[in-house]
Amino acid sequence: MAEHSSETIIAWGRDVLEAESQSLAATSRSLSKAFVQAVETIIASTGKVVVTGLGKSGHIGRKLAATMASTGTASFFLHPSEALHGDLGMIQNADVVLALAFGGETRETLEVVKFANRRNIPVIAITGKSESSLARLSNIVLDGGVEREACPLNLAPTTSTIVAMGLGDALAIAIMRARGFEKHDFAQYHPDGSLGRQLSLVSQHMKTDLLAIHEEDDFNKVLEIITAHNYGIAGVFDSKEKLIGAITDGDLRRALKTARESVFSMHAKDIMTKNPKTILNDQLALDAVKMMEQSRITSLFVRDEADHIVGLIRMHDLLAAKIV
Repeated sequence: MAEHSSETIIAWGRDVLEAESQSLAATSRSLSKAFVQAVETIIASTGKVVVTGLGKSGHIGRKLAATMASTGTASFFLHPSEALHGDLGMIQNADVVLALAFGGETRETLEVVKFANRRNIPVIAITGKSESSLARLSNIVLDGGVEREACPLNLAPTTSTIVAMGLGDALAIAIMRARGFEKHDFAQYHPDGSLGRQLSLVSQHMKTDLLAIHEEDDFNKVLEIITAHNYGIAGVFDSKEKLIGAITDGDLRRALKTARESVFSMHAKDIMTKNPKTILNDQLALDAVKMMEQSRITSLFVRDEADHIVGLIRMHDLLAAKIV
C-alpha cells in the first residue's frame, strides 16, 4: 500500500464530510408537502410506526425506530426477511409502515409494502428513486436522492445513507415537536444512565419525611426538630400551614453566639430566615442544582401545584445521585 501524507488523508476525510453536508443541505431545501403529510399521517395513527429496510437501509431503519421510540412515537424495526417468514403478523391495521430502500427495488422490502397495501395500511417511503417500485407502492414518498455517493467509486452507500438518516431524524423530531414532547417526557423514556439522571425530576430525589416548625415554637423545640433528621434545615410555618421561613443548624449556632443565654427565650420566628427558596416537584433535578448554585444555598423546599410543601431537596443528595 502506498504511503500518503497527513494532508492528503485529512483532505479525503473533508471531501466526504463536505459532500455529505452539501447533500443534506440540498435535501433540506427540497422538503415538500410530502414531509408534512408524513408527519400528519404518523400523528393521526393510533398504532405504531413499523420501520423496515434491508442492508444499510436496515441499519438506518433500526436507528430511526429507536429515535422515534425515545421521542414519544411508538415504533419498532421489522427485518423484511424475517417478516416474510412469519413476522408480517407484527404489522397491525392501525400501524404506519416506514420503508427505506435507496434504489427502491429491494424485493423483501417491497413484499412487506405489498402486504401493507393489501391491508390499507399507510406506507411512507424514503428512497432515492422517485420512479422506483417502492415509490409507486407508497402513499407518501420522501425524496432521499443524491447526485453521487461520497465514495470515490460512487459505489459504497455513504451520502445516500446520511440523507436517509437525516430525513428520518427530521421526521422524528418534527413529530416530537408537533406533539409538544418536553424534557420531562423524554426523562420517562430514559430512566437510567447519565442521561436519565440528568433528566430525573425533583420528586425522585426529595426528602418527604419532614418535621414542621411553627413560628411560635421555642428554642428547645426548634433544636429538637432540626436535629431529628440531620437534614440541617427545617421549614417554619404559620398558623395556616404556610411556609414563611427556614431555620438551619447554622442559624442556631449564630443565635447561640449572639443571644447567648437569652436564646432560650427566643421563638422560631425570631431565628428564621424569611421566604426560603422553593421549587416545584415536577421540575428537573438539574433545575434544582442551578437554583441552589445561583442562590448559593444547599437546600430547596419542594412544593406541589397547589403550593403545598411536599419535600426537601438537598445538594448533598443530588451529588450522591450523580446528577452533577
